[in-house]
Amino acid sequence: MRFLNRKKWQVMPIDQDAIIRTAQELNIDAHAVLLAYTRGIEDTYSAAEFFGMEPAEDCDPFDFPDMEAAAKRIQKAVDDSESIAVYGDYDVDGVTATAILYTYLESLGANVTYYIPNRHTEGYGLNKSAVDTLHDKGVHLIVTVDNGISSVDEAEYIKSLGMELVVTDHHLPGEKLPDAVAVVDPHRQDCFLEFRDFVGAGVAYKLVCAMEGGINEVTENFIDLAALGTVADVMPLIGENRSIVRRGLYFISQNLRLGLYALRCAAGTAEKEATSSELAFALSPRINAAGRMGSAVRGLELLISKNRSQALQLADEISEENSHRQQTEQEILALAVEKIEKDPAMKYSSVIVVDGEEWNDGVIGIVASRLVERYGKPSIVISKSGETAKGSGRSLEGFSLYDALEASKETLTHFGGHKLAAGLGVESRRIDEFRRAINAYADNFEMPFAVQRIDYRLKLHSINEDLLEIVETMEPCGAGNPQPVFGLFNMKIESVNPIGSGKHIKLELSKQGAKIYAVKFSCTAQDFPFGAGDVVDLAVQIKRNEYMNRVSVNIIIKNIRVHGLDEDKLLHEIRLFEKLMRGGSLSTEETALMTPDRELNAAVYRLVRSHSGWKSGIEMLCKVIDTDRFGAVMASVEAMKQLGLLFEKDEKLFLPESTGKVNFDDAPVIKRLKNMTEVI
Repeated sequence: MRFLNRKKWQVMPIDQDAIIRTAQELNIDAHAVLLAYTRGIEDTYSAAEFFGMEPAEDCDPFDFPDMEAAAKRIQKAVDDSESIAVYGDYDVDGVTATAILYTYLESLGANVTYYIPNRHTEGYGLNKSAVDTLHDKGVHLIVTVDNGISSVDEAEYIKSLGMELVVTDHHLPGEKLPDAVAVVDPHRQDCFLEFRDFVGAGVAYKLVCAMEGGINEVTENFIDLAALGTVADVMPLIGENRSIVRRGLYFISQNLRLGLYALRCAAGTAEKEATSSELAFALSPRINAAGRMGSAVRGLELLISKNRSQALQLADEISEENSHRQQTEQEILALAVEKIEKDPAMKYSSVIVVDGEEWNDGVIGIVASRLVERYGKPSIVISKSGETAKGSGRSLEGFSLYDALEASKETLTHFGGHKLAAGLGVESRRIDEFRRAINAYADNFEMPFAVQRIDYRLKLHSINEDLLEIVETMEPCGAGNPQPVFGLFNMKIESVNPIGSGKHIKLELSKQGAKIYAVKFSCTAQDFPFGAGDVVDLAVQIKRNEYMNRVSVNIIIKNIRVHGLDEDKLLHEIRLFEKLMRGGSLSTEETALMTPDRELNAAVYRLVRSHSGWKSGIEMLCKVIDTDRFGAVMASVEAMKQLGLLFEKDEKLFLPESTGKVNFDDAPVIKRLKNMTEVI
């Protein structure tokens, strides 16, 4: 039964007096100020700027180190008709950054070309083979976008060939900067910008602004691409990023760029007002699919296309690739889950490391994200190809994947990334060694849980069109400014009804005589772990619904839990159960906490038998038998599965047709607990 992916619910702290004071000073609704406050916008001026009551000031592009040198050198190349290559990257940020700079330079009449490395054969960033290719084509000036800050060796090679290099990037620099004409990166130590969280496309846009001498009609032609790159790269939508995305969404909604219009047509969104969600979940995956499944050049060709029929055809091809990507992702995910479920040592490890033969390395990062969602812990997916293997990992807040790889680097050929996402190379024969090494490091920590953020508790009478309008003022939403999520606590489920051909459900909920309806998508009534009469807490979003010119409020369920349990105790005992299952040692107190007695075993079995199985999860099981011994119940259920008293399918418990007499002490999990008691 799935409980490893349980999130820790957190209602954001607030200062009610400060919120009321700011609301009065700005003469806006306190609910709006409250939502801004939970995002760290705590003073009146910042709130006024956030809500567009004060004009946001874009930073001067020349405040970037080396920006003036970069702009002058590129302009000289344009004036002298030198051959320029814009060197990008295969993700959405890299593709949009390339499109910005290439299109701009082309509009100046520059002798310009572009180069995007192949994800599968070349990997990320500058490489000497690509440099040779450009050199053979007569390129004299290479300008990187969204890469280059770590290309110290490649910069020296470029110089040795008599070529020149301008770097524009947004990744963290190493100890040494590349030897280039200019290195433009907001994360340089000598950069003193107040806001520095630009993406590669944002830096490319700032370069265009520098070459134009400021923001004008020319630069605004590229704000849509900067917005798309910013959302796709999951940069915080605060400060200047918020301004870029807000302006970009307006531009995209006008369908002025042929390539984006074609892509919106393929996604079925062209007739709607553009939103940050559309950029994140409809447009970005399609462009990314081109690079993941083949060549990212097709995504670039789409964005710079000037031919309607070509753009529509490319958009359709890329959408087909995205469908293929989704299918491939699901196939690899199914194989990975099968391997994990068959190996308890892997399933209950602190960091999941799963490998397979010739898995598409363009999607293994997405699969790793899905495993984090499923198992609630850092996950690394490795694709083996002969003697070598590539891996991609994802983590959760509170556990640095980069630090874990640093601690395990002796088992790797290379690695890179940051706290929440990283890539690696490893010899196939050393994968098991790497798995042991990274888990030896991780076992020194109590793995954090993903957080279910709640902006604030919501009263039922507050759910109306006024609140909907307040929520919509928070747009554009994304990283750093998430979609508002509200808490509905102590709600009784009156009914569960299938909708949408049974693929989704609608709940009727009540509290103190008031009733509401809420929808949970991608969940059937059969799979929903709760039923009429259960009392639950819900994390919900509210969305606009328009039908026949009438506006109503939809309540969308994002998460749900049993009401009234001791969450801290539950989460602690989940981690103890994992430790027990992977063979770790427990203290005397922990062992006693996790060991079920005869009475508890009987209560658990009677409940499951009386329901002819159980689909409502460990938490509800504990609620019904009225116990807070969560860990002992987990151990009891595991023992019954090991002894054949129960079996699990599709995350539900079932009783076999017949069972013989068994001794609970024979279950491996019980033996382990007893052995620890004897050792202690």
